[in-house]
Amino acid sequence: MNKHEFLSILRDRLSGLPKEDIERSLDYYSEIIDDHIEDGLTEEEAVKKVGSIDEIISQIFMETPLTRIVNAKVKQKRSLRAWEIILLILGSPVWLPLVISAAVIVLSIYIVLWSIIVSLYGVVISIAATAVSGIFGGFALLIAGNSASGALLMGIGLICVGAAILLLLGFNRIAKGIFLLGKKLLFGIKNCFVRKGRVK
Repeated sequence: MNKHEFLSILRDRLSGLPKEDIERSLDYYSEIIDDHIEDGLTEEEAVKKVGSIDEIISQIFMETPLTRIVNAKVKQKRSLRAWEIILLILGSPVWLPLVISAAVIVLSIYIVLWSIIVSLYGVVISIAATAVSGIFGGFALLIAGNSASGALLMGIGLICVGAAILLLLGFNRIAKGIFLLGKKLLFGIKNCFVRKGRVK
């Protein structure tokens, strides 16, 4: 694939973005390809070195704020006619609650995802606090002469230390998965505002 073909495909696949963002991306990748060519690569090698178009498209869409994509999509290409305005007003009891409901559902999903992450780490913190209080409480009982209770409490504290470490490792993986799920959700929402089938 040569530079012209690459930039043409890139322009076509970015068609849902604002024009200034498309031009900025095209200029950026054109300059990268030119730099590779100046370094002695052929045009095809330079395009290949830039990377996969699918990865580039995904990266650009993830970096573009959702508000910019929505604004580009809903920006009027022409002024509305009187009958279109009347239909919008008359249809607002139907479409407005649907739009608000969709926004609330998406926001609720995000809140739930972040609540899960906060809850998981809250469990780890509470177990770690139990471990610290168990160890210090057991040590205080040992000093006070109550060796059996002190040893038991210190043992429980040490078990809680191990549990907190194991849970932290597991919860880190779960949190990473939830974060990726949130990114995919956001990417899916962005895809709803661009031409169907353009972003894979």
